[in-house]
Order: sequence, then structure tokens, then C-alpha cells
Amino acid sequence: MLLKNSFLSHLLKYGSVVCGSPRSGGAAASAAAILGRSPSRCYYNNAGKPRTRSPGGTTHARVVDLRSDTVTKPGPAMRQAMAEAEVGDDVMGEDPTVNDLQQIAADLFGMEAALFVPSGTMSNLIAVMVHCRERGDEMIVGDLSHLHIYEQGGSAQLAGVHSTTVTTRPDGTFDLKQLEAKIRHGYPDPHYPRSRLICVENTHNIQGGRVLPLPFLQEVRALADHYGLSVHMDGARVMNAAIAQEVPPSTILQHTHTVSVCLSKGLGSPVGTVLAGPRDFISKALRCRKALGGGMRQAGILAAAGKFSLENMVGRLVEDHRNAKTFALALLDCKPALFVVDTSAVETNILRFSLQDSTMTPHEFCTRMSEVGEDEEAALGQGVQVLMYPHVGNSVRAVWHLGISSEDTQLAIQKMRFVASQYFKE
Repeated sequence: MLLKNSFLSHLLKYGSVVCGSPRSGGAAASAAAILGRSPSRCYYNNAGKPRTRSPGGTTHARVVDLRSDTVTKPGPAMRQAMAEAEVGDDVMGEDPTVNDLQQIAADLFGMEAALFVPSGTMSNLIAVMVHCRERGDEMIVGDLSHLHIYEQGGSAQLAGVHSTTVTTRPDGTFDLKQLEAKIRHGYPDPHYPRSRLICVENTHNIQGGRVLPLPFLQEVRALADHYGLSVHMDGARVMNAAIAQEVPPSTILQHTHTVSVCLSKGLGSPVGTVLAGPRDFISKALRCRKALGGGMRQAGILAAAGKFSLENMVGRLVEDHRNAKTFALALLDCKPALFVVDTSAVETNILRFSLQDSTMTPHEFCTRMSEVGEDEEAALGQGVQVLMYPHVGNSVRAVWHLGISSEDTQLAIQKMRFVASQYFKE
């Protein structure tokens, strides 16, 4: 209770976020149709960095980088904490700063223990390796999950674990009946793999930062318990979910057995993820981390940044959510109408939207946003380069983070309006 009150008081200091619920019909239905599934397997249609120079070679433009919350850089206070960190050999368990970070994370997440690892991809892989320890084990994942799409199939490639998928809904959840139908029965029948693990993602990356409802997580856990399976959460942005739902992260994570929480996205650390779960699970995870090359020595320099993130950077996530919503509303206000966005789906710091006019592709829009066009400095008072990615389902993805202020958001809105006006003139 003390933790919850402390967490909520921190929320009140920074304000709250109003999260809309999914609605049917109208603009939401149109947005769902346009932001739907793409037959393409390409989830980032432009994997490279957008060009950031104008045709005339302008280099003095203001850059608003909305490609990802992974582009954040440590500020002076975090750098000072890193410079002053007390260190030791973490592989020997003797780095006091790493040990502090792991204990802080375990307490915050309501878990018995935690482990500091270099990346979210490694953290998820370790979780799969520990939960699915025998050849022929299988995990159930959403077909649009980060673990399934963006992690190179490491669970099969390196861990020898088979995956079966369930359909990811627009809100990041999946149908529980379909989930139950995917669970294998009759072990040790030699024809089938053995179901061991259910993986969920919160917030959901591809679906635009959607927050998984607590009742859904509760039902998934009940189903897993009934069939003797474990639940792992790819919680790279679970702190965004906690802020959006105005609950401590432990309220969310009570419905999972393990969680992977990224420190280097919205929380602003330069590197690192925390894997948390039961003490026995973490002792096995430690061995897997070593086998994967993730055992670092004087890692306290990095762990100090993670400590700073968990202690100082969580409450400010509400600013990112607010800025993303502000930009989404500005897209709807653009006249003539060019953009399609379901504002009820803008729950955290990730925004997905589409263009109504098929002659303006997401790639072309992102290119125009990233370049300084003719007469732009006269119209806006300065050149502005806004970096975004074309995304799955013929959409555009923009992500807010600590490097983007409300002023930057307004500049991005001005640039969006300028690009739209120039397009309609043409």
C-alpha cells in the first residue's frame, strides 16, 4: 500500500493522463480499417535514417527526432551518477551499484529478484530459455509481438524453442479462446511440442503503444495457471503502461511470472534492461546470461544510469503521453483533412496514423517532414526537420520521449501543417 501511494503521489506531481477506450464506428472504425494489417512483412518500410538535409544543403535546422524513444541521451545528472558509481566485478556478484539496481527493480516490480542485462532482446531470450528448458518446448506469442517480429527468431535460432502465434488485436490483446486452442495437450505424445509459456507485450509496440487492460492480464494468468504454463511479459515500456493506468507497476506485474523492463527507452538510460521474476528463475537466468555473453564486469557505471532512471525518470513519462496526444489531435484538425488517426488509441507515447490521400505515401510524407522545403524558413521562422518512420499497415509511426519538449511538439505540428499545405498547393 505504501508503494502504491508513493507511486501515485509521484504521478500527481506530474499530472495525469486521460486514456480513451476503444470505440466502435465513426472515425475509430475508419482508422481501424486504414491502420489495419498489411500483407507486407516489412514492419519498418524505411529501415534507414531519413535524410536530414534539404535539397539546398541547409544544416542549421531544428531537428525533432520522433523515430523512437531509443534515441534518448543521458543528461548531466545521469552522467554524474554514472561517473561517481561505485563498481565491482558483477560476474562475481560484487558490483554494489548493480546489486542496488536489481534490488530496487525487484521491489518496484513486486518480484523476488532481478537481473541486469545488456539489452531487451537478450532479456526476452533469457526468459524463454529459462521457461522452456527442454527440447520440444513451445511458447505462444502474438503474431505482431516484438519478440516474434524484431528479435531475429532468437528463441528458435539460439534456444531451440518452437513458437506458435495468436492473432494480435488492435489493442494489443488476443482472443482467449484462440489462446486456449493453441495450448498443446497429450504430452508426452511424440507428435507435438510441449506448451510451456505465454508471452504478452505491454505496451504494445506495433499496435501503437497500446496498454493491456488489467482484466485481460488477469484472464491470461488464470488460463496459464489452469494449464500449468508460465506468463512472461515483454514489458519494455511497462512503466508507460503504469503511468497511463495510474497504478504501480507491481499491480500490472502481479499477473505475470516474469518481466523484462527496458531502461534505455522512455526512461532515458544509455543501455540496459532488467529481467525480474522468482529467485530460482533469476538464478537460472544468471547462467543463461553468462552463456550469451551478457556477463559484464564493472557494470555499475551502466547500472547507475538505470538506478537514476527508475528513481527520477518515471513520473515524467506523462509528458510524453501528453505530447503524443497533442500531435494526434493536431493531425485531426488539419484542413483540408489529410490524416487518419484514432485518438482513443493514443494511450502512451507511440502514435500511428495514416494518410487519406493515396497519392501521398507514408514514405513521401516522412521524407518531406525530414527535409527543409522551399519557403519553409519564411513560413515557420526557421527550418524544422521532423524524423519519423513509415510503418506497418501503410501508416506512419512517431514516438515521444524525454528529448522532445512541448515546444518541439509544436514545431512538429507547424511542420506537419506546412507539409500538408504545400502538398495541397501542388
